[in-house]
Amino acid sequence: MKLSRPASWFLLAFGVWSWVIWITFVKNLWKDGSGLAFDDAGNPTAYFWVHLTLAVVSFVLGTVIGALGLRGLRALRRTS
Repeated sequence: MKLSRPASWFLLAFGVWSWVIWITFVKNLWKDGSGLAFDDAGNPTAYFWVHLTLAVVSFVLGTVIGALGLRGLRALRRTS
Protein backbone atom coordinates (compact mmCIF):
# COMPACT_ATOMS: atom_id res chain seq x y z
CA MET A 1 0.00 0.00 0.00
CA LYS A 2 1.25 3.46 -0.84
CA LEU A 3 0.29 6.55 1.16
CA SER A 4 -0.17 9.90 -0.49
CA ARG A 5 2.03 12.81 0.55
CA PRO A 6 -0.80 14.64 2.38
CA ALA A 7 -1.83 11.47 4.22
CA SER A 8 1.78 10.80 5.25
CA TRP A 9 2.21 14.36 6.54
CA PHE A 10 -1.08 14.12 8.42
CA LEU A 11 -0.03 10.89 10.14
CA LEU A 12 3.36 12.31 11.05
CA ALA A 13 1.79 15.51 12.38
CA PHE A 14 -0.74 13.50 14.37
CA GLY A 15 2.06 11.49 16.00
CA VAL A 16 3.96 14.63 16.97
CA TRP A 17 0.77 16.32 18.22
CA SER A 18 -0.07 13.27 20.33
CA TRP A 19 3.32 13.37 22.02
CA VAL A 20 3.15 17.12 22.71
CA ILE A 21 -0.36 16.96 24.18
CA TRP A 22 0.15 13.87 26.33
CA ILE A 23 3.55 14.95 27.67
CA THR A 24 1.91 18.17 28.82
CA PHE A 25 -0.95 16.19 30.34
CA VAL A 26 1.38 13.86 32.25
CA LYS A 27 3.38 16.81 33.60
CA ASN A 28 0.15 18.41 34.83
CA LEU A 29 -1.07 15.10 36.26
CA TRP A 30 2.20 14.66 38.15
CA LYS A 31 1.95 18.16 39.65
CA ASP A 32 -1.76 17.80 40.54
CA GLY A 33 -2.59 19.58 43.77
CA SER A 34 -6.36 19.16 43.67
CA GLY A 35 -6.36 15.77 45.39
CA LEU A 36 -7.53 13.82 42.36
CA ALA A 37 -4.23 12.23 41.35
CA PHE A 38 -2.73 11.84 44.82
CA ASP A 39 -4.36 11.31 48.19
CA ASP A 40 -3.45 13.17 51.39
CA ALA A 41 -0.58 10.76 52.08
CA GLY A 42 0.89 11.42 48.62
CA ASN A 43 -0.03 8.01 47.20
CA PRO A 44 -1.34 7.74 43.63
CA THR A 45 -5.10 7.29 43.31
CA ALA A 46 -7.11 5.28 40.78
CA TYR A 47 -7.60 8.54 38.85
CA PHE A 48 -3.82 8.83 38.49
CA TRP A 49 -3.36 5.23 37.29
CA VAL A 50 -6.22 5.38 34.79
CA HIS A 51 -4.97 8.62 33.27
CA LEU A 52 -1.36 7.47 33.24
CA THR A 53 -2.49 4.33 31.38
CA LEU A 54 -4.37 6.49 28.86
CA ALA A 55 -1.25 8.60 28.35
CA VAL A 56 1.02 5.57 27.83
CA VAL A 57 -1.39 4.04 25.31
CA SER A 58 -1.58 7.40 23.52
CA PHE A 59 2.24 7.63 23.43
CA VAL A 60 2.41 4.19 21.83
CA LEU A 61 -0.34 4.92 19.31
CA GLY A 62 1.14 8.33 18.50
CA THR A 63 4.53 6.75 17.92
CA VAL A 64 3.13 4.03 15.65
CA ILE A 65 0.98 6.47 13.66
CA GLY A 66 3.86 8.95 13.33
CA ALA A 67 6.20 6.17 12.22
CA LEU A 68 3.71 5.15 9.52
CA GLY A 69 3.64 8.73 8.28
CA LEU A 70 7.43 8.92 8.27
CA ARG A 71 7.69 5.63 6.39
CA GLY A 72 5.17 6.93 3.86
CA LEU A 73 7.21 10.08 3.28
CA ARG A 74 10.43 8.11 2.93
CA ALA A 75 8.81 5.76 0.42
CA LEU A 76 7.58 8.72 -1.63
CA ARG A 77 11.06 10.26 -1.62
CA ARG A 78 12.60 7.04 -2.95
CA THR A 79 10.14 6.82 -5.83
CA SER A 80 10.46 10.50 -6.84
